Amino acid sequence: MLKSWAITRGPSLVAGEKRLAVQTEDHPIAYLDFEGNIPRGEYGGGAMIIWDQGRWRPESDPHRGLEKGHLEFSLAGERLNGRWHLVRMRRRPQEKKEQWLLIKADDEFARPAGAAEVTLEETTSSVSGRTAEEVAASGALRADHAGRAKVAAARRTPLPDAGGVRGARKGLLPARIELSFAKPSDKPPSGAKWVHEIKLDGYRLQARIDGRQARLLTRAGLDWTERFPTIAAALQRLGLGAALLDGEIIVADDAGIADFGKLQAELAASRDDHCLYVLFDLLYLDGWDLTNATLIDRKALLQEVVASAPSDLPVRFSEHLEEDGPTMLRHACQLGLEGIVSKRADLGHRPGRGDHWLKAKCLHRQEFIIVGYWPSTAVARSIGSLLVGYHDRGRLLYAGRVGSGYSSDLARTLRKELDAIAGPRPAFANPEAIEPDRTLRWVDPRLVCDVEFRGWTADRLLRQASFKGLREDKSASEVVLEQPPAATEGRNAAPAGSGRLTHPERILWEAAGITKQGLAEFYADIADWLLPHVAGRALSLVRCPSGTAAKCFFAKHAWQGLSDAVRQVDLGDEQPSLVIDDLDGVIDLVQAAVAEIHPWGSRADDADRPDRLIFDLDPGEDVAWAAVIESAREVRRRLEALGLESFVKTSGGKGLHVVLPIVPEADWDMAKEFTASVASAMARDQPDRYVAIMTKQARRGRIFVDYFRNGRGATAVAAYSTRQLPEATVSTPLDWDELSESIRADHFKIANLRQRLRFLKRDPWHRLFEIRQRLPAEWRGSDRRPAEAAAAATGRQRRARR
Repeated sequence: MLKSWAITRGPSLVAGEKRLAVQTEDHPIAYLDFEGNIPRGEYGGGAMIIWDQGRWRPESDPHRGLEKGHLEFSLAGERLNGRWHLVRMRRRPQEKKEQWLLIKADDEFARPAGAAEVTLEETTSSVSGRTAEEVAASGALRADHAGRAKVAAARRTPLPDAGGVRGARKGLLPARIELSFAKPSDKPPSGAKWVHEIKLDGYRLQARIDGRQARLLTRAGLDWTERFPTIAAALQRLGLGAALLDGEIIVADDAGIADFGKLQAELAASRDDHCLYVLFDLLYLDGWDLTNATLIDRKALLQEVVASAPSDLPVRFSEHLEEDGPTMLRHACQLGLEGIVSKRADLGHRPGRGDHWLKAKCLHRQEFIIVGYWPSTAVARSIGSLLVGYHDRGRLLYAGRVGSGYSSDLARTLRKELDAIAGPRPAFANPEAIEPDRTLRWVDPRLVCDVEFRGWTADRLLRQASFKGLREDKSASEVVLEQPPAATEGRNAAPAGSGRLTHPERILWEAAGITKQGLAEFYADIADWLLPHVAGRALSLVRCPSGTAAKCFFAKHAWQGLSDAVRQVDLGDEQPSLVIDDLDGVIDLVQAAVAEIHPWGSRADDADRPDRLIFDLDPGEDVAWAAVIESAREVRRRLEALGLESFVKTSGGKGLHVVLPIVPEADWDMAKEFTASVASAMARDQPDRYVAIMTKQARRGRIFVDYFRNGRGATAVAAYSTRQLPEATVSTPLDWDELSESIRADHFKIANLRQRLRFLKRDPWHRLFEIRQRLPAEWRGSDRRPAEAAAAATGRQRRARR
């Protein structure tokens, strides 16, 4: 863009004569070629000609000159030549713009005192030869205004009146405006002056619309329009003649939640079909500068603009809430989101990072500089871990390893990219923090990556760090710590499973980039939540030795290499069953690439009497999520009618599980008969919604109420167990009030479950371990009269023979 000054009396060629030069807005480079009329009533209205053109050359560092207030330069034009000075004057209290003096230096191009004014001698355009009066008489609009006029003429519905917003002022469409950035905050603010938005996980881009042209600019001013052609085309259809919009480009999952990994995959495939542009600010609209208007007024205007756009456009308005920040943060974190951004609703636009925007995160996440890598020992020509660092007061500090978060393809691609910039070990300010390892490879510290991590060790190294993607929109020189490290573990704290995992960098979930080490760390973090649901129970396990995308199989009995942490218990079957009691047992399962843990509904020390029953609600094709939610509530209502309290969890796949804790007294046959009676009644009462038979063809358009998991040896996936599915989803307990469109069956994953658990006020299933409830008398073996028990047994035998 062009740095611009308005010379009110025109330049003087007399050496030493001072002319007032008022610094104005930066102008787009395209303005060098614009000649014509700006409509009356608009900013700068009137005729404009290109009076002179040529080359400009600074005599010294222009950045330093602008900062100091003395810019010395040479001009080589058709009318202006030689050396010149621009000198900034001290700003007076009432002055809104910086005032400078333009002074001609004494050289061969200078004129003596009293010489004629060059602006009176030369009055025509150096391009067209016309005077300003002749351009005005022609009536021809300047190219940019002509383009805006065409857009306005084609608009079917009128835009809201930007001029009616308090604080709006006539102004030039800026080349770009420096963005506002959020300052980190441990606790979000509250009060009427604040509004709160969900923190989006994507690329922050400013959209500049000028007539038929829409450009997308990064925070550093890079033009990324070609990377998002679908978004750019959508912006052109908004019907805005001139606008400056601020927002984030994301890719959303089925529940509408931004997924940075999916955005990275979209860009890697050179497409933007699934991208959305979520807008949260409007800084300029059709001749009106809105930077002095309050945020709440700008957002109201923006909401009207988006609402009037065609509904098929991939453009959305970022909703905000005005409730207190801590409450909104807790809800956002329980949903597994990244966090919230709190903004002062009563202020105009303020560039840069300050207290007017605050961000509170559900997890630790920021950018780091890639300084090297550790080669994989499992896959040739791949990385095993990235080595990262950051800047602190001009020094480069080592921050540790990032050991998960990349697929096999990405690990190979990163290895190739990093080998191309290989170099000596960077000069770290903390070399003592680097673990001695001859296999480490160092690179030129120029690439930036986004990293999620669980905290810091006492020696200021990252703990449980996961790669989220490269940040091409940020330079390495910008990377500093957002917040000082707070130690969460002692020096050189060993990672989960340390010494017990072979090839810890082996990738289990390809798409999500989850390694064996990453799975072990996940289970170590949530052990207190997981173990009550799997410890002391016989297990069926889904093992995936070559990763979840390859062939997996069920394992119910011991295999070679199991340690004593996995007990073998005789339950009367041909081979002993497997039981774990603590985290060591879970880590042994991770070492064996166990992707799913399926416990019995009874404890191993009382295997023939279940203490948990389960209704697996499995939707067929074309069943809406709302119908699945209603099916879970229907099961709950029917159990409540029998005086029984139930609990719900996501399956991690497509459906929901309703879990019924009971006193262990009924045998498995009775338990199955009871659950069958509930499922059959639902199918009988609403046959268009529910089916209680396993035939897949019968499930189409309906929900299978699966009660068959309530038999001896039958299992269902455990609460807090991962699933074999591509995104490393997790079966997650919910409070009944949480059932909504926002939380789908596959909503929670390794990537977002830990922040949910961290911000839960209490376990949604806290009562499950307290309840002492019994099945109705007709389903309890000990309470049945002998005749009833005999009849029930005969019925079971008859059905078994059939």
